[in-house]
Amino acid sequence: MLPSGIATTGQGRLLQLDHLTVIAPDLAEGVAHVRSCLDLDVPFGQRHDYMGTHNHLLQLGGSVYLEIVALDPDGSHPGRSRWFGLDDGNSVRRNWDEGRRLRGWVARADGIDAVLAGREAVLGRKGSLPPIGSSFDFAIPDDGSLPLDGAMPSIIDRRGKPRPMAAIADLGARLRSLILAYPEPETVSKLYRELAIDRPPEVVDGARLRYRARIETPSGLKELT
Repeated sequence: MLPSGIATTGQGRLLQLDHLTVIAPDLAEGVAHVRSCLDLDVPFGQRHDYMGTHNHLLQLGGSVYLEIVALDPDGSHPGRSRWFGLDDGNSVRRNWDEGRRLRGWVARADGIDAVLAGREAVLGRKGSLPPIGSSFDFAIPDDGSLPLDGAMPSIIDRRGKPRPMAAIADLGARLRSLILAYPEPETVSKLYRELAIDRPPEVVDGARLRYRARIETPSGLKELT
């Protein structure tokens, strides 16, 4: 059952789709998977020294992008839970081997404190990142897990400054739809409505959480899972 700890404030804070996340055991596997799905080679993005992770990035149209993220083998432990459940390598590998590779998404908030109020048990607690000279806020559950196993978005607040898309490769890919299969679709849809999410995933009935993104590419319409 879904937890009852997500309570709406009744004030409807609009959340925007920010980016999709492919969570990989290592970057090479992540890049190879996206290549096999989209026929695109996603270039390297950046290292997160403050998280011990690194990524590859791809524009998906407008201000939305795709992130392939993994532990950085040359990185150091951040001294706190990492984002996207990456501290639990066994779980990451298990989900990967089961084909659950597009594992979640991030929603952009304008005022993260109001979004998290009364919802920290599921969405996580705000952390200012990087810890020194921070430029954005990101919510991570205390154990580092994905919010509601990825059915709920991770929350980011860019403090009024849009993500510089010019630094992300544009290979002509455009997101057309994002679909979430989940055992309790109406309950998740209700949570999305309570959070006033703009362009949330379409939620359909499924035996287990699984995402599918339909993406237009230069070689045709493809599906990323």
